[in-house]
Amino acid sequence: MSTTEGNTAHATVEAAMRSQLAKAFGGVRGVIEAAVPTIAFTVMWIVTSELKPSLIVSVSTAVALLIVRLLQRSTPQFVVNSLIGIGIGAFFASRTGEAKDVFLPGILYNAGYAVAMLLSIVVRWPVVGFLIGSVTGDPTAWRGDPDIVRLCSRLTWMLMLPCVIRVAVQFPVYVIGGNDAVAELGILKIVMGWPLQIAGLAAMVWLLARGRTPVRPAVP
Repeated sequence: MSTTEGNTAHATVEAAMRSQLAKAFGGVRGVIEAAVPTIAFTVMWIVTSELKPSLIVSVSTAVALLIVRLLQRSTPQFVVNSLIGIGIGAFFASRTGEAKDVFLPGILYNAGYAVAMLLSIVVRWPVVGFLIGSVTGDPTAWRGDPDIVRLCSRLTWMLMLPCVIRVAVQFPVYVIGGNDAVAELGILKIVMGWPLQIAGLAAMVWLLARGRTPVRPAVP
């Protein structure tokens, strides 16, 4: 298949972006793999109130999921993402001795991600726009169409909103609750993780379903 054929497989920008978003979220299996290590840590903490065994169980669970992916020769991307997140959280918590610090990197990540997306909207380079570039073969040509820029800005707002909600809810619990709030933080991370992201994705798909912007392949 030629590059042009691959880039114009979708007749409209909206259809192409729906396809790209679906791939980015990893399907049902990706959702489960992202949540299981956090569930393992939270349950172990509730049972033992011990940081070290909770970290060991959580990291071991993520590694086991990664091994299964490798044995099946399927993409390990979503497991690796989960393992990196758990690893960074484990490092923070082991350095401070505070179990709640397992959740601090995730809170900081969401805050940084939200700020970056907001800045991209302000400077009129919304991050979702680069999905258009992956479809047309030109990473920046989409900026020449004001309608597409507006569409991508709206989509970036929708992608940013779950991050803002997570920080607004989880950070006060982290600051005020201390180690007494570890179980609560774990539950919040699970509930406000993929379920909230999927809600944001559904809103994005709804918006995309309303438009019919033709795909314009990049000129060689």
